Amino acid sequence: MSRLHDTIEPSVVNEEMLQKAIVEQGPQGPAGRIAKEEGIEFDEVTQLRLEFLNILKIDHLWQFTALTKLQLDNNIIEKIEGLDSLVSLVWLDLSFNNIEKIEGLDKLVNLQDLSLFNNRISVIENIETLLSLQILSIGNNFISELDNVLYLRRFKDLRTLNLAGNPLCKEENYKIFIAAYLPDLVYLDYRLLDEKTREAAFAKYQYAIEEKKHNEAQEQKAKDEKKKIEEELQLHKDAFVEYLNGSYLFESMFADDAEATKLAHLPGVPTLLESFKNQLVNLCTQLFEAGLAQHWRRHNEVDTFFSCYREAVIDNQDRAAKLGAEFEIVRRQRVNEMHQMADSVMLDGLVDQHNEEISQLYEGLMTMELQLVDQLEDIIKDFERNISDMIAAFLEHVQGIFAQCRDLENHHHEKLLEIAVATLERIAKNEMEEDMPDEVRMLFVDKDTVTNAVSASHDNHLLKIDNREDAFVTRINTWLSALMKTIHANEGSRNRKRISEILNYADYVREQIEILLSNEQPLINGQ
Repeated sequence: MSRLHDTIEPSVVNEEMLQKAIVEQGPQGPAGRIAKEEGIEFDEVTQLRLEFLNILKIDHLWQFTALTKLQLDNNIIEKIEGLDSLVSLVWLDLSFNNIEKIEGLDKLVNLQDLSLFNNRISVIENIETLLSLQILSIGNNFISELDNVLYLRRFKDLRTLNLAGNPLCKEENYKIFIAAYLPDLVYLDYRLLDEKTREAAFAKYQYAIEEKKHNEAQEQKAKDEKKKIEEELQLHKDAFVEYLNGSYLFESMFADDAEATKLAHLPGVPTLLESFKNQLVNLCTQLFEAGLAQHWRRHNEVDTFFSCYREAVIDNQDRAAKLGAEFEIVRRQRVNEMHQMADSVMLDGLVDQHNEEISQLYEGLMTMELQLVDQLEDIIKDFERNISDMIAAFLEHVQGIFAQCRDLENHHHEKLLEIAVATLERIAKNEMEEDMPDEVRMLFVDKDTVTNAVSASHDNHLLKIDNREDAFVTRINTWLSALMKTIHANEGSRNRKRISEILNYADYVREQIEILLSNEQPLINGQ
């Protein structure tokens, strides 16, 4: 059922293997020679065959981001790995290998056709993200549990399934079980599922299917609710205001405050706490709403920047492409003239003329790039100034609200201290009628003890407010710093890449002239 290492040395996918495969499978003839001279970029390859190569380990495929079809069949692969970057993949063949577990496919969300035929797999699992799957071939494996097929109900587009050669195929109700639980399936084990089979499946499993659908609907509802909560929380985190739309800050201030818990037993304190909570929650709500509003303004500002940036780049590319197209017309004309030129002196003059045209193209393209760099630098500076001013104004507003939170805590502290001192005086005069737990009475042995307890609670509350403010300010400044760093880095990378393209193109054109001359020179000398 699986291939052995045989006598051939096991191999790992490496750069040499990939280059060889691309050349062999790429265009042939003149087109192939041009492609080989110019070099084929891995991120431009759309199809790749790496079959019958005794491959043990998948590696070095991270650059093939445009790949839509990959054949890795008939090797000795034991583990599915190294495929995360192949996000464009539609067709994947891993048949006839030694794979024991389905894994490492969760990033291939565009996959439609997957073959794991003839491996050592015993469980269908870990492909729940492949919701575009239409064809699954997993025959000749070790799948024995019929219930494992229920995993495939999530794939609403699955139309073709091959399980032939697995132990579960020997189950008495194998065919009608699958027809019942996968009602949209068209082909099973290379054969069309006929109407008679579907009717038998419905008759036998009708009530089980209804119960299954009900349970799935409940599970989906719970998942949708959980997803909604997670998405909402992520939005709040992106706005730096998570858990500020409620009493979380208030509760966190009192969560680890043993002294506050004891003081809450004093007469009048519950009412004081309720008033404090309501006012603090109101301030937190202001922070929350201001943060969300600021988030969308920030989001729009960023979108506007990238839109302006892209427009500038595209306009520059269009003008450069036009210049390049005009040059190509001239270049083809010069090449034809050189082919027909028999006089070496005139040919040299023609070459000099064309080299001057190449230099003019180079200077023109480089001038355009320098102009674009200046333009983008202005766009980036304007954006950085605008977003920085926006965040500075927002932080000023936020810090003002946090200052109000501290004022509120100070007021609460003063009122609590008044109640505590008054309670101490009543206890000293034996006028205390309300019952208090012993641990609370222990605070009232003297004024210093009760004052220290109230002050410790106050310090703890201020620390929680300060920490939340510090986290807010630090995170938004970190976000801005990271954003600008990424923008500058990406622009630097774009500029270097563009300059390299211009240099390489100019060098390529000159090299083509040299090759042409070396081929033509013997003919001229002969004449």
